This record gives sequence, C-alpha cells and structure tokens, in this order.
Amino acid sequence: MKRSVLVDTGPLLALLDARDRYHSWVRAQFAVVEPPLLTCEAVLTEACYLASRELGSSASLLSLFSNGVVRLSFSLLDNWQEVCGLMRRFSNVPMSLADACLTRMSELSDDRVLLTMDSDFHVYRRHGRKCIPLLIPPSS
Repeated sequence: MKRSVLVDTGPLLALLDARDRYHSWVRAQFAVVEPPLLTCEAVLTEACYLASRELGSSASLLSLFSNGVVRLSFSLLDNWQEVCGLMRRFSNVPMSLADACLTRMSELSDDRVLLTMDSDFHVYRRHGRKCIPLLIPPSS
C-alpha cells in the first residue's frame, strides 16, 4: 500500500539549507518518498517566515509547492473543532497550530506517515491514544 507522506516545517527547511545538520537525511527521505508530500497552511506560514529569516528568501521553498513536490491538503475551517481540541489536550507540551493541523491530518487517513524532526510528535497521539507514524531522524 502506498503511504501518503505529511511534511512538517523542519524537513522543508533542512532540504533547502545545506548547512542544516539534517540536510543529508532529509534529502535521502525526499529521494525515496513519492510526491506530492502533503502539508497545511500553518506549516507553509512557519516555513516561509523561517526561510526568509534564515535563508534570506522563501523563493526556493515556494518553488517546492509550485513544482508539485509539496501540496497543501488541509482545511482548517473544516477541522477547526478537532484542531482546537488537540491544542487543548496537548497544551502542556505545548502544541503549535502547525503541529495540531499535522496531527489532525494524520487522523484523516490511516495510510499517512509524518516526515518531521520534531520530537514532540513522539508525545502527540491521534484518535486518542494511537502513535502517529513517523519518519524521524534516529537522534530525535
């Protein structure tokens, strides 16, 4: 069965920044997963802000979306109650809006795996108590 890959902010930035300690690992992941990788507007917003700040521009990031490598595939409006519930449930972590959206996206289909470097996803649960399937570097 083909698995859909969700992508978090960190891997998007690491892919574009050869100086990032996870750059090689992320490139290897992108080489084996089948596009498009799916994400949400909250991740795009974070990534654009950080790319502009750390890389001087978000143009390379936006080209991943323009070229179909990454696709926006989530409606916060349609999932508002569930996202807010997740953020309340994991407020002690705390859970960002982007993390809540990705967690909710993982709940919408059992065939989804999340590409991330964020160790908080070891704590977050989908459907109450189920672990989120992760593609995460061994040290995270």
